[in-house]
Amino acid sequence: MEARAISRYIRQSPRKIRKTLDSVRGMKVGVALNKLHFSPEKAAYVIEKTLRSAVANLMAGEVESHVDPESFVIKEAYVDGGPALKRFRAASMGRVSRIRRPTSHLTIVVTDEKK
Repeated sequence: MEARAISRYIRQSPRKIRKTLDSVRGMKVGVALNKLHFSPEKAAYVIEKTLRSAVANLMAGEVESHVDPESFVIKEAYVDGGPALKRFRAASMGRVSRIRRPTSHLTIVVTDEKK
C-alpha cells in the first residue's frame, strides 16, 4: 500500500529543494528522517514535514495494527515549480528591476516494503 503527501507553494526555488531531495530519494523512512532532521539546509525542514505527513497518511490507511513504520520506503519524491511572485526593486537612473520569487510544489509517495 502507498500514501502520498503534497506541500504546495513552498517559498523556495525547486532547484534548491531538489538538491536536498535527491539525497533522500529511495531511502528507508527512518534513515531519511534522521538525515533530514540534522541537515542545516532550509529545504530539509519542509521535506521532513511532508515526509512525516506521508507516513501518517499511510498509517491511517493501513487496516493492520501491527505495521512497522521503519519498514516504509520513499517510493517517489519530486518537486515541481509553482507560480513565481513578481516583485520590483529600484534600479539605477530611476528605473525598476524585476525580482522573481519562485515557489515550489513538493510531492512524496511512501510505500511499505511488502511485495
